[in-house]
Amino acid sequence: MNRRAAIRNLMVAGAVSLVGRPLRAIAPDQPDFVIRSDVRLVLLDVSVKDRDGGWVSGLSKDNFRVAENGLAQDITVFADNDIPVTVGILVDNSRSMTPKRAEVLSAATTFIEESNPHDEIFVLNFNDTVKRGLPKDVLFSDDIGQLRAALSRGFPEGRTALNDAVVDGLQQLKQGKRDKKTLVVISDGGDNASRHNRREMLEMVEGSLATIYTIGLFDTEDPDRDPGILRKLARLTGGVTYFPYNAADLTAACRHIAKDIRTRYTLGYAPAASNGGSLRRIQVRVSAPGRTGLSARTRIGYRYEEAANQ
Repeated sequence: MNRRAAIRNLMVAGAVSLVGRPLRAIAPDQPDFVIRSDVRLVLLDVSVKDRDGGWVSGLSKDNFRVAENGLAQDITVFADNDIPVTVGILVDNSRSMTPKRAEVLSAATTFIEESNPHDEIFVLNFNDTVKRGLPKDVLFSDDIGQLRAALSRGFPEGRTALNDAVVDGLQQLKQGKRDKKTLVVISDGGDNASRHNRREMLEMVEGSLATIYTIGLFDTEDPDRDPGILRKLARLTGGVTYFPYNAADLTAACRHIAKDIRTRYTLGYAPAASNGGSLRRIQVRVSAPGRTGLSARTRIGYRYEEAANQ
């Protein structure tokens, strides 16, 4: 099997696990959130802001409108509580990150501390290759000490395998128990060591329903920097990109991401197999009486794979 075929198979597997599998229902005050259903669902993370950029709470399902390829969708799943997620923290550990390492470890620890205590988290450190930060027999953890040790594992050296890190991160997300999936990528955006090319990586991103937040750390003269791919990963998936200027800004970005994850709405709908082929474009609108200037942010689309529906 060639590498492109292998990526296609992995992408289809991602569509099965995130769109096709049955989901369980539990009460909103329980620590997990899943919905029991025999239909296939697209679950969207939706962040709502007001005109001043503040998070908006207290909305109901009736305040949202969802369209897929221009066709209105019935919202069959709705939640507005702080739902635990599966989170992967992907940390660039190449040589160029050496001056920023202490700041990155401190800020990433802040992110963990301010996340939902029931989140299941893993760490991938990447340079020439991608390495798991947690012990070999531990896929996920909610222990701050263990996760801090995972962030600290290894030291900056070598080149940057960003594409491989994103692919590996998406694969590990599929093994998580939480239905909502998120990656947080801290890097300069460059790639000069991956086995997977950018097209393959982006196909994996489109085949997943994970939200990706990116933090770009680089000097203006850094020849390997690529802020464009960091912006694209966030834009495709409904995340946000940050380019902090200093340690305080970096910590603030991690704190902001944790807050954004914990205040997102969950919208779910059952997509029709006949609605326009594999690449599906999503649009979410939000409105509420007496509240102007509301905006919703979510992923712009996904790949609907016919193989996931057989």
